[in-house]
Amino acid sequence: MLHLSSIHVFRKIAAALLGLFAISALRVGAADEWDFKPDPALPNVLILGDSISIGYTRAVRAQLAGKANVFRPLDATRTRSENCRDTAYGLTKIDSWIAGRRWDVIHFNWGLWDLCYRNPAVQNQGNRDKVVGKIAVPIEEYSRNHEQLVAKLAATGATLVWANTTVVPNEELGRFKGDELRYNAAAAVVMARRSIVNDDLHTVSAAFAPEVFRAKGDVHPSDAGYEKLAMVVSKAVADALARGKTKP
Repeated sequence: MLHLSSIHVFRKIAAALLGLFAISALRVGAADEWDFKPDPALPNVLILGDSISIGYTRAVRAQLAGKANVFRPLDATRTRSENCRDTAYGLTKIDSWIAGRRWDVIHFNWGLWDLCYRNPAVQNQGNRDKVVGKIAVPIEEYSRNHEQLVAKLAATGATLVWANTTVVPNEELGRFKGDELRYNAAAAVVMARRSIVNDDLHTVSAAFAPEVFRAKGDVHPSDAGYEKLAMVVSKAVADALARGKTKP
């Protein structure tokens, strides 16, 4: 049987832990705030992509502060960024993503979700399973989807920048290392036909040391990795803004 003093100590510890959890929840909520008030005097930039692009968007926004309004798609609550997933999903959402605003630059990527193998019976994150899983979007479909997506993006009149897909490590559970090279090559053919500039994030990420990733086999960089990617993306966007000013 617990002594009364022990119970009192336990309650104090529990209360302290609850307080810490509450503070953490508030911090997470604050970090998830994505909506902002754009400056009407600045050009508008849209970033489309999966969780890799979500990871570097805030840093790009900070680096281009005072030079551009940097947007990405938001969920229905407008407090969280929407993951643009694969090209098939992109085709279902692209009209809503580009609607309602004049875009000066659109920086976009699809790939890691397309080349991922998934198996509903596997309980890891994303049901990734490259042993018996099914590919999300075969490479031929990936190419066709890009043709349609790029046509939609080009119709906005924005200067387009295509980011190729970042590196896939050997130990990734649902993706084969090297598939990103095949998918990048397929997308590059589409981009070449429209003279769309490539932001080569694959080369940048392939040069990262192992400790720059969250964990072994994880496609996601650490915060330091995202900062490195953001610097490259910011330059690509700034260059695209400059090119856009010279359009007839």
